[in-house]
This record gives sequence, structure tokens and C-alpha cells, in this order.
Amino acid sequence: MPSGLIALLDDVATLTKLAAASVDDVGLAAGKAGTKAAGVVIDDTAVTPRYVTGLLPERELPIIAKITVGSLRNKLLIILPVALLLSAFAPFLIPLVLMLGGSYLAFEATEKILEKITGNIHDEMQLLVAETAAELEARQVAGAIRTDFILSAEIMVIALAELGEESLAMQSGALIAVAIGITLVVYGVVALIVKLDDIGLHMAARRSAAAQSIGRGLVHGVPYLLTGLSGLGTAAMLWVGGGIILHGMEELHFEAIPHAIHDAAHAIAVTVGTMIPVVEWLANALAAAIAGLIVGGVIVGVMHLRPRRRQHADGAAGSEETVQP
Repeated sequence: MPSGLIALLDDVATLTKLAAASVDDVGLAAGKAGTKAAGVVIDDTAVTPRYVTGLLPERELPIIAKITVGSLRNKLLIILPVALLLSAFAPFLIPLVLMLGGSYLAFEATEKILEKITGNIHDEMQLLVAETAAELEARQVAGAIRTDFILSAEIMVIALAELGEESLAMQSGALIAVAIGITLVVYGVVALIVKLDDIGLHMAARRSAAAQSIGRGLVHGVPYLLTGLSGLGTAAMLWVGGGIILHGMEELHFEAIPHAIHDAAHAIAVTVGTMIPVVEWLANALAAAIAGLIVGGVIVGVMHLRPRRRQHADGAAGSEETVQP
């Protein structure tokens, strides 16, 4: 009996070690996958704060909590099963899906840049037109969750692409870890950002001169922080989107352009002669951003051309109706 108990305890210890090793493997895989999605995460963090503008301060955190729940639902109940099915039955589609997502990111970033240059900014405050506070909040949450779905899909597919060699169980565990970890980090940071001005006001009311100084600095600095995050998010979308497109071209054996960019980046780094890996990475990132700008520019041109054609056709039809007796 004692020997049986010892054997059982030994088996439990062995299983515990195996479980711990599996958790470590999932953690490493999740870390590797999540790192590749960093650019999209930056954009996700930069985009979300605008969905709590115009709302009562006491509703900001509850709204972010609702968006967080919606984001987890997007990732775990919709995107994760579809991604695993894609990996199991149609892995050849993953580069194409990634390239579509990269093209979308490039389009969004290019449109933001164009709107900034021309000043023709879409009226985001239309979301704020609502009869009741509850309706306004529901619209804001729904809009944020829709945007999150697109960015979450890109994060999960990027992560999945890094796990192609792993088993289905490892892919599932790593993607769940990525989904939960990234969501909590993104919306934790968002919650901190949107409450920084309130924290600043609270500190500015303290008796301590140091606390007052820090508080006033926070209040004045938050708008600049949000502007900087917006610019960083746009740059990240271009860099990540263009990089995904170039990598997808390599995967699909259209290698001439990606290889030429890599060779040029290496040549630039060697010419500079110092901090070669850093310079080469920066050159590749810049080239990826330019590629994203080109692809995004084409899509923006097509998207803006269609409404003009429709307006022209409608105008021509109206003229014909006017001429008829």
C-alpha cells in the first residue's frame, strides 16, 4: 500500500512537471506571437480613448469595461475558432488573410493622413447624436467593439501565423493567452489614459506643492499625449500593414520587391557603419511604411472615386428627368 501511494505521488509529480512545462511552452509561444502583433496593439490602444469623449467622467470606466468584455468576446468566441479552423483546414489562406488585414491597416492610416493634410475630417461626433445618455453610451460601445473586432482579428491572425509549427492544443492555449493578455493590457492602459486628467485634477487640489505641480502637468499634458498616441498609432498601422503585405508577398513567392528592400536596408546599414542591426531595422520599417502608404493610397483613391462616380451618375439621371417634357 505505501509503495502504491508513493507510485501515485510520483505520477502526480510527473504530471505536475509536464503541466508546468506545457504552461511554460504556451507562455513562450504566446509571448512570441504577441510580440509580432505589437504594432496593431499600439493602434488599438491609440484608437479606443476617442470612444469615451463627450461622456460623463463617471461613465468612462464602465464603458471601457463593456468594451473590454466585447473585445474578449470577439477574440475568444468568434475569431479564435475561425482562426483554428483556418489553421487546421486551410493554412494556405493565412498569408492572404494577413495581407487583407495589412491592406486594411494601410488604408486606415493613409486615410487618417489624408484627412489631416486636407482638413476634411469625418465628423466622428455624429456618434454623439442621441436622444438619451443610455443610447449615446450604447452607440459608443458598439462602435468601439466593431473597430476592436477588425484590430483583434489582425492581432489573432498575426499571432496564429507565428504558431504554424505548433500542435492544435498549443495554438489554442497560446492564442487564448494572447487574447486575454493583450486585451487586459490594452484596455488597462486605455483606462489609465482616459483617467489621467481626473488624476491630475485630484492631485492639483492637494496641499503639497509637488503634488499640485504634477497634477497641473498631467492636466495640461493629457491632450498632447492623446495626440502623440494618435500619431504613433497611424505610424504603427503603416509600418505593420506594409510589413505584413511585404511578408505575404514573400510567402506567395513574389519575392523580388521584398528581397530588394531587405538588400537595400542592409546596404544602408553597412554604409552607416554603426549600430548596423538598429539601422537595418529602421530602414526596413521605413520601407514597410512606404509600401503601406502606396497600397493604402491606391485603396483610398478607389474608395473616394466610387462616391464621385455615383454622384455624377445621379446628377446625370436628374438632368435627363428635368429635360423630359
